[in-house]
Amino acid sequence: MLYHFFAYINRMKYINRWGLMRNTRPENDTEHAAQTAMIAHALALIANTRYQGRYDPGQVMALALYHDASEVITGDLPTPVKHNNPQIKQEYRRLESIANERLLGMLPEDLRAAYTPLICHDSAAPAWRLVKAADKISAYLKCVEEKKAGNTEFDHAAQTLLSAIESVDLPEVRDFMRECVPGFAMTLDEISLNK
Repeated sequence: MLYHFFAYINRMKYINRWGLMRNTRPENDTEHAAQTAMIAHALALIANTRYQGRYDPGQVMALALYHDASEVITGDLPTPVKHNNPQIKQEYRRLESIANERLLGMLPEDLRAAYTPLICHDSAAPAWRLVKAADKISAYLKCVEEKKAGNTEFDHAAQTLLSAIESVDLPEVRDFMRECVPGFAMTLDEISLNK
């Protein structure tokens, strides 16, 4: 029997983000998932190293890597559409759930239990807070990149995301924002000279 889970996940690269906004450089779900996974991994390490966290950084990274997997079936519904109408938001969550179950059905039976917590995430789990923070940071970094290229289309999104990130009550998020994010607004020469 053939299983198509990984062939489907591979198609995340065709799901473009920020669909209603003019982009200087398109971003797809695969790029976003990889960046979110790297950030979530760093947040887990910072929490464990500095704040007595007890995260499994590898598990957090895997959870982040698959956090938008359902979008390979549903597509990426723009935030203003998804979050500004409670009915649409509720229906989209239902569609995400159906898409997640469909994806899990594309795996061999003996692997489904291992992938279920990655695809059908527990939004109350402490690790999920790190993933959601990393997701917001990744989106904010896209705004920084666009603004750096002179695209004012992302000004409001950057402000909204920064406010949301600043409201996250996790010291590892504050540390990452203070210590790592400023480099994203710098030129290659500036980051190479470690300014």
